[in-house]
Amino acid sequence: MIKVFIQVQAGARDRQIYNEKTLEYQGTRHGSLPYPFPYGFILSTSAEDGGNLDCYILTKDSLEPGTIVACEPTGLLEQYEDVEVDHKILASLPGQDMALDQNVIRELQDFIYAAFASYPEANIRLGPVLSREEALRHIQTHLDELD
Repeated sequence: MIKVFIQVQAGARDRQIYNEKTLEYQGTRHGSLPYPFPYGFILSTSAEDGGNLDCYILTKDSLEPGTIVACEPTGLLEQYEDVEVDHKILASLPGQDMALDQNVIRELQDFIYAAFASYPEANIRLGPVLSREEALRHIQTHLDELD
């Protein structure tokens, strides 16, 4: 089980920005496209970019920004920004098993490419969706050290 802090509600264009370590609200970033699924970050992790690991929650439920939800990892979407690793964890809510099929994967890929289209300086490359086990390994290697 992982805990995900929600930044964007599915269908919303606005992304609430928080300090990913203190959870302090810092503002809103307006996007050009609605997010297909709730989006946020996994608590107690650190990614290569200095923030937390990013996560899409594959659900039709409405999850409000600023809330924390428990999820089960279901896959890992490989994403690179130039040479930087920026993989996305894909997760589902307990008791829900939204199929991680080609339609869902295509929806995510189309959204990501379209969202970055307005940033021509960013070289985005998506790889395959890897297994739940790969997602768990990725999370495990990015857990914050306990003091």
